[in-house]
Amino acid sequence: MNTPERPVRSPCISICALDEQDICTGCQRTADEITRWGRMQNDERREVLRRCHERAVAQGIMMP
Repeated sequence: MNTPERPVRSPCISICALDEQDICTGCQRTADEITRWGRMQNDERREVLRRCHERAVAQGIMMP
């Protein structure tokens, strides 16, 4: 019997403020990504997390 995959957790760190480009300064998700997160499948959530990482690297918040 296959156990259902657990949902990918939100990257929210409770620092919720959107910058000029509508990107959260805490988790690096766009306003649209935040709004849709609850309706996303895990594969789409993983893609959002990949983009969040890229944004954080581009902003100098995280090392590559």
